[in-house]
Amino acid sequence: MDSDDNRDTAQGGDGRTVRERFAEAARAERPDLALLCLLIGAEADPASGEEGIDAAQIELDRLTGLLPYEPARDPRDWARALAVLLGEKHGFRGTADDYRRLESSLLGEVLKRRRGLPILLSVVWMEVARRAGAPVYGLALPGHFVVGLGEPAGEHVVVDPFAGGRLLDERDVELLVASSTGTALSEAMLQPAGPLEIVLRVLNNIRAWAAARPEHTDVQLWAVELSLLLPHHPARLRYERARLLVERGDFVGGAREMERYADTVAAMEPSAADAIRRQARAARARLN
Repeated sequence: MDSDDNRDTAQGGDGRTVRERFAEAARAERPDLALLCLLIGAEADPASGEEGIDAAQIELDRLTGLLPYEPARDPRDWARALAVLLGEKHGFRGTADDYRRLESSLLGEVLKRRRGLPILLSVVWMEVARRAGAPVYGLALPGHFVVGLGEPAGEHVVVDPFAGGRLLDERDVELLVASSTGTALSEAMLQPAGPLEIVLRVLNNIRAWAAARPEHTDVQLWAVELSLLLPHHPARLRYERARLLVERGDFVGGAREMERYADTVAAMEPSAADAIRRQARAARARLN
């Protein structure tokens, strides 16, 4: 992956940068999940450019066209048809090794490798199913994203794309949640995840991947900065960005961001704000 710091200046054919397109897509009335995920990939690898985005969209359309036509499928029929096409014929699934690869969080790479994290494999399933006219939605279970087909409050099935499309019953879902968090399945966990919620979770995975690898602060920084372009994001990401700027040698920029964040949280967390201001002063002192 390209680690160049000039990602925000890379332009598409219409003259807009990847980040400008990402911000616009995130604020659309109906955010395009596939496009947003592909723009994350373009941020990770600027060399892929518009051609990479177009190629991935074409591949999603191609996969959709391979689904056998059937005018009246119920949720279980949809699940079986998608499992045969994506899981069996094309080998989309995941392994433990996929958690160690940045490519596993990039939709274009997942389409090429047929491997990825649960959430990116679920995006493939959701996008192919949506294009084919299936009633589909994502379920952001703690630690393991899965896909629902049908009506969330009515007839539906739940499948695990990471396992090639294995059907999950209620007990299976409960075990997935318990193994990830040690807590019980709640009704809130079964609510469909919106596109922006999914995109933020993808970016959180990238941030976590990079945070465990100090040599990849560049990746962590751009993942944070894309997250900040979403209409709703955790405020603390601003502090994470400031800290990363300092870590990467931008002492003035990082200190300035720390001070702004401290001003934001001062009313609610005065002691935390004071600690952050001390960090900002320490960052500025590193210039001397």
